[in-house]
Amino acid sequence: MITGIFFFLVLFLPSSFILFLLFSKNLPLRSATFLYKISTGWLVILLYTFLLFLIYDGVKFLNKFWTFIPSDILASNYVILFIICLVAILCLYGYMNYLDKRRIHLKIMTNKSLIKPLKIVLISDLHLGYSIKGPELKSWIKKINNENPDIVLIAGDIIDSSIIPLNYFNLDNYFKDIQSRLGVYCCLGNHEYISGIADSIDFIKKTKINLLRDSSVLIDDSFYLVGRDDRTNINRKSLKELIENLDKTKPILVLDHQPYHLEESEINQVDIQFSGHTHQGQIWPISLLTNALFEKSHGYLKKGNTHYYVSSGIGIWGGRYRIGTYSEYVVIDFAQNIL
Repeated sequence: MITGIFFFLVLFLPSSFILFLLFSKNLPLRSATFLYKISTGWLVILLYTFLLFLIYDGVKFLNKFWTFIPSDILASNYVILFIICLVAILCLYGYMNYLDKRRIHLKIMTNKSLIKPLKIVLISDLHLGYSIKGPELKSWIKKINNENPDIVLIAGDIIDSSIIPLNYFNLDNYFKDIQSRLGVYCCLGNHEYISGIADSIDFIKKTKINLLRDSSVLIDDSFYLVGRDDRTNINRKSLKELIENLDKTKPILVLDHQPYHLEESEINQVDIQFSGHTHQGQIWPISLLTNALFEKSHGYLKKGNTHYYVSSGIGIWGGRYRIGTYSEYVVIDFAQNIL
């Protein structure tokens, strides 16, 4: 029994993600799902176990020079049990916090001509696949429809790592239930490339979502929506190329999955840029890393006359934990300034 547990923890867990990458396409769906959840979920448990034992060892070291906790307490097996229980509580909290989708509300004004105010619902980073399936997607669509939006925007990463479970569960049909006056539009994310770009595009086409891949569209004769290809494609067009022939007197909204080089939208007179990708790190302290890597890893920003919103995502990659961050959908009231 003990030998089996040791084998599972020491040998299987560290190699489980590699096993998933190598064999998931050839495994039955349930087996691949189990392997995915184990291979991604245990990393969070390992991280917090490591951090708590690091604190424990630090306390033991300091206690040698300044005794502030009796040594017999620090040496007790109950301390180890306490740490294990604390990790379990953190993971339970992280799971429940992930399930609690936050509604973020923004009001954004433009000085440009807008025929009538728009109610936009933005989501990103759905990561549908082995972990997130139909029932969860259905609950998100219900939240979207409850807003009665004019338009729904998806800022990339609809798919997680493979379209196999999406096709198996016919998840394309769920998207057809989204209700919005002007339709649903999306751009590509890096995970659409991870999943196989051709297969990903074929799946998106089945959903009836309007994919903007380095292209733009004039909607309701009122505003432009520009969708950039993901920066995974090193040959994608520049933002300048995409908007140089657009009527700049009309509002220009941009979907760009990865929030790098935010100054480009400001330079090119974009009104709003919507991005995702970062997940705000998903869990602390990884969120500290994303905060350091990106000018804005989550939330609202304004540069000049350009507004930005970087979403932490409604879904999640890997283990279903949100610790120090949250999953969200964003409701934007976009209107013209009345002078």
